Formats: sequence, C-alpha cells, structure tokens
Amino acid sequence: MSSIAKSKEQLQQAIELTLQKILADYLTIPEDVARKIAVEGNVKGTQISVCDTVSYLIGWGKLVLKWHAQKSAGQSVDFPETGYQWNQLGKLAQSFHLQYQSWTYNDLLVELKSTIAEILCLIERLDDQQLYADHWYQQYTLGRMIQFNTSSPMKNMRIKIRKFKKINALK
Repeated sequence: MSSIAKSKEQLQQAIELTLQKILADYLTIPEDVARKIAVEGNVKGTQISVCDTVSYLIGWGKLVLKWHAQKSAGQSVDFPETGYQWNQLGKLAQSFHLQYQSWTYNDLLVELKSTIAEILCLIERLDDQQLYADHWYQQYTLGRMIQFNTSSPMKNMRIKIRKFKKINALK
C-alpha cells in the first residue's frame, strides 16, 4: 500500500495499522518511565517525555475533529489553531504538552484511542468523494489533511519512541 492514502479504505487502514503499532510500543513502556524527558522533541534541540508524545498525537487529532466540525457548521477555521501560524508548530506542540501534563500515562493512552476512534467514525460517515475529490484546505483534500495529522505523525512519533525504548532497554 502506498504511504499516501487515496481512498477512504486506504485512509482507514493507514490510521488503524499505525495506531495499532504505536500502541503496541507505548504499552511496553512502564508508567514510571513515561515521564522521563528523553525523547527527541518537535522543536529542534529539545527533549520531551513519552507522555508528551501521546499529548502531541491527541492534540493534532482533536484539531482535525475541531476543523471538520467548524467547517461543517459553515464557520471559518483558524488553521492550524487560533493564536498559531504554520511556522509556529513547535509552540503549538508545546501547548499540547501543557494541556495534558497532569494526565496519567494510562489516561493519555485511553484518550488517544478515543480521539482516533472519533476520527475513524468521522471517516466512516464520509465517502471517497468527500474525502478526496475536492480541495478542503488550500490544495489539500480532507482525506490528506486527516492523514497529515493522524497516521503521519504517529509514524514519525513511533520512530522516536522505538529509539527511546532501545536506549532505555525496553522490549
């Protein structure tokens, strides 16, 4: 399968498979290690915790849902988020870390699964035409915007998590 989904079915499979793989990695990391600051951050030269990586994925997933809800209601959307420009994604990532910093590791994992389940329900309600026929944001289709902010960051984060696990001798 191509890494860029071109249909509803491919998008669903990409998200489900990537979530399954990253959750398998997350579930091998003990809660007491999940707050250790030792994962490459989204801002160059920074490090974050495993919990922060989950917060990041939740944050982007929630934005996808917010964007779709606002556009569906005929409202204008502040992309990527109110108060942030596309060249400030590091600051946006840090806002996600702050938003979820008091959550337990287990609760973050539950929230990630729940957020992705909501996105998969959204995709299920749409067809290929709605997902891939028209530009939804600038030159991007809705399906592409969903993938940019779900399976793509999960794949990138999984590389960082696997490196963290290797360094910390976690199987």
